[in-house]
Amino acid sequence: MNQGGGEKTEKATPKKRREARERGQVLRSTELNTAFCCLVMFGFLLLYWPTFMEQMAGVLRGYLGAAVQSGQGGVFDTRAVGRLFLNVLLSFCRLVLPIFGLSILAGLLVNLLQVGTLFTTKTLEPKLERISLVKGFARIFSTRTLFELAKSMLKVVVLGYVLYQEYRKRLFTFPAMVGQALGPGLLAVMNTAFSVALRMSMALAVLAALDFLYQWWKYEHDLMMSKQEVKEEYKLTEGDPKIKGRIRQKQREMSAMRMMDQVPTADVVITNPTHYAIALRYREGIDSAPVVVAKGKDFLARKIKERAREHRIELVEDRALAQALYQVCEPGSEIPAEFYQAVADILVFIYRQKNRIRREAQ
Repeated sequence: MNQGGGEKTEKATPKKRREARERGQVLRSTELNTAFCCLVMFGFLLLYWPTFMEQMAGVLRGYLGAAVQSGQGGVFDTRAVGRLFLNVLLSFCRLVLPIFGLSILAGLLVNLLQVGTLFTTKTLEPKLERISLVKGFARIFSTRTLFELAKSMLKVVVLGYVLYQEYRKRLFTFPAMVGQALGPGLLAVMNTAFSVALRMSMALAVLAALDFLYQWWKYEHDLMMSKQEVKEEYKLTEGDPKIKGRIRQKQREMSAMRMMDQVPTADVVITNPTHYAIALRYREGIDSAPVVVAKGKDFLARKIKERAREHRIELVEDRALAQALYQVCEPGSEIPAEFYQAVADILVFIYRQKNRIRREAQ
């Protein structure tokens, strides 16, 4: 039987989602990663760049200025050059460390928000279909590839349009930079570049939001199941309903057999008279209250009464009491206190009847 046959119209079950996640199939948009990291990075650079330039100038003055040259007597040997290079490199690393550290944190954060904590090696397992020429051509000309191509072209168009608009707005500010000193001019150029990049990142964020919605729709669509798949999964996780039904039937039959074995220990069977039968036992000094040893309805009630007649157990008709005890009592439990008086009257009547029969027999 084709277990996966049929149209996929049902939402994925929690089990299907867990298995997909274990295989590395998760809801994730790479465009969202890129847009978030770009926004964080260029926004930070726009604020940090003046400080970076000032500290970088201080490093160059400190290690390459006239004071250093005069301290060396104008002569640098190989060891001195090596030390100087190492000091400059370490100072430069300290300056760019916030930039790289923030970019790493931004990448980790956006992935954590999308995927959560997940470690799986399923995606690294070798698959023959990855080296199949037929499968390769199918992937190249698939709908997914065409969609990715269209998405890339849309990104180029949107980002190109934003860049063109920013260029037009700032076109007349460029000649003013020509007469500036090197430091302020470079700072102005970089601030302009970072501002334009930040605006392009905002446009990319809008595209990323649309891509995330598409990825969510595709993720849910790929996980959808047919009605047959849902039924088969239910059978595997909860058990076949037919088998469970037979198990419950067997359990009821075994419970009924145990109750029937307890009927001979009863002192009285209270009946409805036809629909209900409640077998009660009371042993003075052993039971603190009358105990229900068996109860039944319809067919089982008839069996209890038959078993009671076989062992000469009294049958007492009390419609209201029989119905009430059937509703609130379970086999093996004591009767509630509100029924003590009614049951006691019946037991006293039975004990008197038995004593009278014994006296007459003597």
